[in-house]
Amino acid sequence: MIDPREVALDVMAAVRERDAYVNLLLPTLVGDLSARDAALATELTHQTIRRQGTYDAIIDTVATGAVDPAVRDALRLGAHQLLAMRIPAHAAVDTTVRLVRRRIGHRPVGFTNAVLRKIAGRDLETWLADVTHGLARHAALAVRYSHPEWVVRELERAVGPTDLEALLAADNEPPRVTLVARPGLCEPEDLPGAPGRLSTWARILDGGDPGAIPQVRDGRAAVQDEGSQMVALTLAEVPVEGHDTHWLDLAAGPGGKAALLGALGARRGATLVANELQEHRAELVRRSVRALRNVQVTTHDGREGPWEEDSFDRVLLDAPCTGLGALRRRPEARWRRRPQDVAELVALQRELLGRALELVRPGGVVGYATCSPLPAETRDLVDAVLADRTDVAVESEHRWWPHTDGTDAMYLAVLRRR
Repeated sequence: MIDPREVALDVMAAVRERDAYVNLLLPTLVGDLSARDAALATELTHQTIRRQGTYDAIIDTVATGAVDPAVRDALRLGAHQLLAMRIPAHAAVDTTVRLVRRRIGHRPVGFTNAVLRKIAGRDLETWLADVTHGLARHAALAVRYSHPEWVVRELERAVGPTDLEALLAADNEPPRVTLVARPGLCEPEDLPGAPGRLSTWARILDGGDPGAIPQVRDGRAAVQDEGSQMVALTLAEVPVEGHDTHWLDLAAGPGGKAALLGALGARRGATLVANELQEHRAELVRRSVRALRNVQVTTHDGREGPWEEDSFDRVLLDAPCTGLGALRRRPEARWRRRPQDVAELVALQRELLGRALELVRPGGVVGYATCSPLPAETRDLVDAVLADRTDVAVESEHRWWPHTDGTDAMYLAVLRRR
């Protein structure tokens, strides 16, 4: 019988050693578990990785000397069970010790037992007061809410000091599964779940396997965050004078926004070119749009594709970005990104946005979107690109937030070509 804790430990090791993605690896390991054990493995994996910054600060207060990475993973699992779950302390300690003996060996068993028993002696709030005492504000917030300190600073620049803690807390809350009914293929009322908060095409599930829903299986509906839905819906609703039949998604992978745009366009007689640089991601786009006949999937570098200038009425650029707006959904992302990543991505974003503005016709619109709230990837980037142009204006700007909207932190600027 597979122990859900072993599954969590395996995923944590793969994230640490091979840069694995939790959302891709975990589903392949829980298929043989009961629903209850699969839920436990998911909770342990996602929440322990999200909160590892907090747990590391506590572990390092208790432990003396260097801690082996594999043992640290097990201690993090134990700390999460002790401090954030309704598992009796003796059970949390005992199961973790047995896990270490089984998977790592006898040598660290005594150490693991001693550390976890000390952690069990206090509740989370007491530990937080201890480990943040004397720290500067951003450092203390980084420990309390388990974010790298540089990310805390950047998020404060994006949302301001008043909303910062609410955003950091929301980043640690597991997102609910949200479905989208694709217009013309499925009605929202045909799907299970409650209506969405923002998108009229959304349904929010209480639980269950979305892959078992017939409309999801055949591509008439899909799992899609409401913030992502709102990007496509908002761009599609912007008025465009004259012909409005040629649309482009310049960086379409994995295809959720392309499928929603394509479905919206099909009802108006518009075609969509959904472009993606990487072939494996282009295949994901093909799967997403398989129920649509008005979408052409291409594989080109968006900066150099074979399209003529001024040839599209609407262009979506969902730009490659840090993904720091999706920290609820991708628990490892906060630990994987580095400050230097931002400058590299901004350079690419500028080139892609410049190309998008060349491809849209005068009178048409470009939607520049990122799943990042960082100023460098949002309004600062737009201002920098538009500083060199007199033929483009920002028509509207939109933001959606985890702590206020229940979505990923999404940004959209609608730019009108004159």
